Amino acid sequence: MTFGGFSVDWRVWAIRGAVTVPENTEGAMREAVTELIDALEERNQLDPSCIISATFSVTRDLDAVFPAAIARQRPQWDNVALLDVQHMHVEGSLPCCIRILMHVQLPALHDKIHHVYLRGARDLRPDLVVTG
Repeated sequence: MTFGGFSVDWRVWAIRGAVTVPENTEGAMREAVTELIDALEERNQLDPSCIISATFSVTRDLDAVFPAAIARQRPQWDNVALLDVQHMHVEGSLPCCIRILMHVQLPALHDKIHHVYLRGARDLRPDLVVTG
């Protein structure tokens, strides 16, 4: 495929992320989903037209709004395939958590993919948390 007059090899990448919310309200979930997607787009230099799909999973204690409905309102996200699912419950697991798995098409030589874990979700993957 050509891009800007140059031949570019493209690849599908998977990007993960998660965020926690303080309460099961539409406002709290909207703020958290927006923060998570903003961080994923910024850290990975994503143009929404390169996003193929996004699957959101939520813990069973969150049901105020579908995260995909929030994402669908973002500029240029109208062609992204979106899905919401309930995350498997494991006793003692992190509550009030929204996770995302995105598939994006980017140049094969794209810089490193950055997974984003925010707020209380930092504990899920401390090895991937960026500080500073």
